[in-house]
Amino acid sequence: MEFIYSLINMLAEMAPYLLLGFGIAGLLYAFVPGKFYQNHLSRAGAGSVIKAALIGVPLPLCSCGVLPTAVSLRRNGASRGATTSFLIATPQTGIDSIAATYSLLGPAFAIIRPLAALITAFIGGMLVNKEDPGNTGDMDQPVDTIDAPSAAGFRSKILGALQYGYVDMVQNIGKWLIIGLVIAAAITVFIPDGFFTFFAGYPLLSMIAVVIIAVPMYVCSTGSIPIALSLMLKGLSPGAAFVLLMAGPAANFASIIIVGKSLGKKAAAIYLGTIILGAIAIGMIIDMFMPRGWFPMSMVAGTTHCHLNVGLFPGLCSLLLIILLINALIRRYTSNRTKAMDKGVIKITVKGMSCGHCKAMVEKNLGNLPGVESVTVDLASGETVIKGETDLSAIREVINDLGFSMD
Repeated sequence: MEFIYSLINMLAEMAPYLLLGFGIAGLLYAFVPGKFYQNHLSRAGAGSVIKAALIGVPLPLCSCGVLPTAVSLRRNGASRGATTSFLIATPQTGIDSIAATYSLLGPAFAIIRPLAALITAFIGGMLVNKEDPGNTGDMDQPVDTIDAPSAAGFRSKILGALQYGYVDMVQNIGKWLIIGLVIAAAITVFIPDGFFTFFAGYPLLSMIAVVIIAVPMYVCSTGSIPIALSLMLKGLSPGAAFVLLMAGPAANFASIIIVGKSLGKKAAAIYLGTIILGAIAIGMIIDMFMPRGWFPMSMVAGTTHCHLNVGLFPGLCSLLLIILLINALIRRYTSNRTKAMDKGVIKITVKGMSCGHCKAMVEKNLGNLPGVESVTVDLASGETVIKGETDLSAIREVINDLGFSMD
């Protein structure tokens, strides 16, 4: 029962802030035009790198969702530096994860995470620009980026915000949030207190160990929060926990491969090196110069053990979040395969999609091809139905450019 209690307590701590973050994410999606992002990232120089980082920090995209978005920005003419900056900043944090970080880890981590994302994104972007000066991107056929669906009025935008925030966003991170909570509860219950105090005298070693674990492991910025909390409760330093919070969401094998393919091997090396070295450097600063009282592990430790400690409002928020998670998982894993194909309809299978944003990017980019009337993608099966007359090679090119593959 202790495992269940720990799981419920952590969910209750996060639920109100997650629901708030999802709502703000939906409003950003519905009311900020996608062209805004494109227009500010298409210029070479430090300005576009800074803007890419500032835009990326609040966007609620995990690393799988940010990849096709960044590829589209690149196809629209964004510089390599701006694209790299966007790729580094966006998966590290977001409106939803900032709110959830505050709920479990306190205000210090909630401030440090976006600041670290800004700093490392700017450094990485500028290094890529220096390696490839003056390059402003491949001016291919324009492809829309992260535009919300066209909405005629305020009511339609509000409905679109609710759909994106509380359905699409939950579908995007729901699985990883559940995995993160389960891992965190298991660490809390089954690993003895003080287990990681062995690393107390070897902070750099502990951070390198975290990097070795975090890079091959995919965990979204929100799902990493309860894991980091549980590790700190078992003796891991705040700096080492921060390395997990930064490197886990931003540096994984899939991201590195796509960055190398889209921006080149040098850019991929800069991307990975900036994240790892930046995480370790900031983690060392946290452990060496920041008081432990800024990271109130003791305040939350009692809420994750032994007994339920859930108030009425957090309990209601938890119930609502559970309903949203169940709905998201049903929608994600329930295939809605298309029936018989009519004339002028192409059916393909797209491999590599892992979230609702990937699905939306495929639909939007294929929908912009000449002759295409409509595109319907089933995330569970990858089945993609394209209505209209278009060239199969053009379809394959778009799919490959987005970082997916096609059967």
